[in-house]
Amino acid sequence: MKKYAGLLVTLAAVVVVIGGLVWLSKRESGKPGQYDTLAQCLTEKGVKFYGASWCPHCAEQKRMFGNSMKYITYVECALPGNQQGQTQACNDANIEGYPTWVFPDGSRLGGEQLPKALGEKAGCFVE
Repeated sequence: MKKYAGLLVTLAAVVVVIGGLVWLSKRESGKPGQYDTLAQCLTEKGVKFYGASWCPHCAEQKRMFGNSMKYITYVECALPGNQQGQTQACNDANIEGYPTWVFPDGSRLGGEQLPKALGEKAGCFVE
């Protein structure tokens, strides 16, 4: 029995640590984002963010928005396992680079954009 006591203590510690990490992750994802109002406005105005899962600039753009990204209309262009092609939705939208922000009037902003610049272009209040 003594031989299993150490194993049980180790197993219990691992379960507690994993549980704590899951709890922290869920707690962070539930917090309001810094740009919630802006992100909701962009979506209400019909602005779309086209990107690819493998694109480092798209990852940085998503990081800028943080938890507010959940309010952005994001269109994934990457085909699974293929960095050369893109989805039909992105072909139809004539997306040629990532990230690309498309506005309802057909205008575009390419590359990483500051949230404030996106808000100004769309006519959204920027905090």
